[in-house]
Amino acid sequence: MSDQIYDIAIIGGGIVGAATFYKIQKAYPSLKILLVEKEEGFANHQTGNNSGVIHSGLYYTPGSLKAKNCVQGRHEIVAFAKEHNVAHDVCGKVVVATKETELPFMEKIFNNGIANNTEGIEKITGQQIKDFEPHVEGIGGIWVPCTGIIDYKGATEKMIEVAVSIGKDSKAMLGTEATGFEHSEAYNTLHTTKGSFKAKKTIFCGGLQADRLAKKDGVKIKEKVVGFRGDYYELTDEAKHKVKNLIYPVPNPEFPFLGVHFTRMTNGEIECGPNAVFTFKREGYGKTDFSFRDTASALSYGGTWKLFFKNMSFGINEYRRAFSKKLFLKTLQELIPSLTMDDIKPGRAGVRALLLGADGDTRDDFRIVYRKNSIHVLNAPSPAATASMSIGREIADMAVEQFSI
Repeated sequence: MSDQIYDIAIIGGGIVGAATFYKIQKAYPSLKILLVEKEEGFANHQTGNNSGVIHSGLYYTPGSLKAKNCVQGRHEIVAFAKEHNVAHDVCGKVVVATKETELPFMEKIFNNGIANNTEGIEKITGQQIKDFEPHVEGIGGIWVPCTGIIDYKGATEKMIEVAVSIGKDSKAMLGTEATGFEHSEAYNTLHTTKGSFKAKKTIFCGGLQADRLAKKDGVKIKEKVVGFRGDYYELTDEAKHKVKNLIYPVPNPEFPFLGVHFTRMTNGEIECGPNAVFTFKREGYGKTDFSFRDTASALSYGGTWKLFFKNMSFGINEYRRAFSKKLFLKTLQELIPSLTMDDIKPGRAGVRALLLGADGDTRDDFRIVYRKNSIHVLNAPSPAATASMSIGREIADMAVEQFSI
């Protein structure tokens, strides 16, 4: 065990852990902070496998933590990207209604956007949609100029790099999995696969492992994290001209995901997706990946089955699309009818963590709790990457209040 006693240890090197490290270290340069990440690279899970979108704040209930942090965080991460040359582009997006039945909910999310100070949004006609995306067919839409794209993995790495450069005694370690915790009056002991470390306070940003880490730390938590995989297709080079920037459907309010959309990435690729299917391995990105532990944990939990039953028809359709290029294409053609089988090719996949209640509720808002000498980020679903700087600042404020740093 090292004799070094850190002021704070942060578990998790995704973008929320990185932003927390950055925000605290920047505000308190003299603090000794240790960040540990179990993978051999930062942002290897949810952060590095999401759609790379800088969200605007359009979809979130006014007054919620998601709404507040998304809008504030969006401004902060764009400013950070500009300052540190992280690849990004505030290119705008269109949200497209293709059926009359979608118009009332489109109106609702537009009003959300107004309430959430989503600047510049405007309702547009089906013809006006073509001014932005000529190949899209719709009956109405919303133009959202402040939405953008960013390299979230690059942003995560840069936040950690800057934080380490500020704190001369601070450190970020890869390949270091947290395996256990002990508490004493003077400090916490963090046991890892690379030895044990002492820290006065601990902050957990464990993403897909958030519930397990919380229980290891003695937090009583009734909910359970359940993973959902999202599969993407990519447009072929010959079809890329059919998408200029970002195209989203009007989300179905009865389904807890935003739906399949088109995203121009910072590397020039154009992705279509994701779907959303239950994954038999929390950190499994292949369609046949399996973990007995993760599967048993999810399927022995009543909340998982209640979520399945509430969304039975959606879930069946999502699974069918996961294994059928033809069905996936059919969904994409609702927005761009001219797409063909030759226009799309299989892409990557990501996994999302949902904190499920026993009643099948997805615990949709951000959730951060304090326990004695620890802070736990229990739930940080989308738009957590967009909101990461704001979440990091909230955690820093909580640390000041609870830890007296």
